[in-house]
Amino acid sequence: MSQEVTRQSRIATQIATKQEQISSGKRMQRASDEPFASSRIAEIGRLQSNDSARNRNISLGISFTGQADGLLGSMSTLLERAQELILSAVSDTNSQSGRNTIATELAVLANDMRAMSEANSVTGEKLFPEGPPNAIRFDDEVAFAPVPSAQSIFNINGTSITDIILDAASAIEADPYDAPLVGLSLTAIGRAIEHIADNRATIGANAARLERLQEFSAQRAIELSVERSNLEDTDLSSAIMELNVLSVTLEAAQGVFSKINRRTLLDFLL
Repeated sequence: MSQEVTRQSRIATQIATKQEQISSGKRMQRASDEPFASSRIAEIGRLQSNDSARNRNISLGISFTGQADGLLGSMSTLLERAQELILSAVSDTNSQSGRNTIATELAVLANDMRAMSEANSVTGEKLFPEGPPNAIRFDDEVAFAPVPSAQSIFNINGTSITDIILDAASAIEADPYDAPLVGLSLTAIGRAIEHIADNRATIGANAARLERLQEFSAQRAIELSVERSNLEDTDLSSAIMELNVLSVTLEAAQGVFSKINRRTLLDFLL
């Protein structure tokens, strides 16, 4: 009889456990329930936390490359405009007054380019760092600078692109205009356009690399989430079915046990 009481107590405990699993949505209420699974869940939690930090870095890197590409695209447009203005200034049909107006516009373009080179990123820091480029860690074994330094982008052979434009403005503003310096400026601007295009290609390659890392990270996040759910979450349909079976079993056992107890008492009285 004591064995039957123990069996019913065990079933009641199982019922309570199932009810708790269903209400909480978690299979394990204590780490001791399934030590191996609990250990793996904790490990997955650490991986997910690390991945979350890496994902923020990847998103930041993508933001940097997108902003940098846009700015360099605008700078290319300004350089092409500078070329057009210089060629227009040295045409025979242009007067000194017209050249002065062009020189003024070139100075404005140079200031706009300087502002682009000094733009801040979403973090409030310089998008194009003045010192060495800022390397960011995107994975355990992947760290690189998504955007080159200002020096490597906006300087050509030791001369800044803005100074090249300002030199051209000075050469045009001179009366008569400085033809040799204008010719050198046009050559330098052509190189600057190619240089900016090369840097845009580098930034584009970095952006593509970051997008691949983002895709890999998203896939890994799904895999970890599924594994964790399989280990941690309650299978509600299965748990409810097991709860019903346990409840019916306990009810039947208690009914039989009650009848046996009543018969035993009646036998004792007789």
